[in-house]
Amino acid sequence: MKFLIVDDSARMRRCIKDLLPATVEKVECQSGQKALAAFAEHRPDWVLMDIEMKPVDGLTAAKQIRAEWPKAKIIFVTSYDEPRYREAATQLKVEGYVLKDNLEQINQIVGKTSKSGRASI
Repeated sequence: MKFLIVDDSARMRRCIKDLLPATVEKVECQSGQKALAAFAEHRPDWVLMDIEMKPVDGLTAAKQIRAEWPKAKIIFVTSYDEPRYREAATQLKVEGYVLKDNLEQINQIVGKTSKSGRASI
């Protein structure tokens, strides 16, 4: 299994990498702008994407990835527990929405989604 971790914070990317099993492949980039190229090059099974990044935010990057690869599995990993972001994530039909203070949910969503389809947001 391969994960693409997209976050503008190197510290947060490291935290997410450390959370994932050692047996999975981990690729990372620091912006939504680079996420599309990284997805095209590596074709990950999962994208773990922050929402607030510059110059291209995670919502825009997720839309671009989904336009090219409609079956891409995306989990937003964010500090923002705001209805507008959750609604945008719902509209994109992503597999999950995880707050950064609850990172262990990533493995739960990946496990559930692998077995049954989409997880709820």
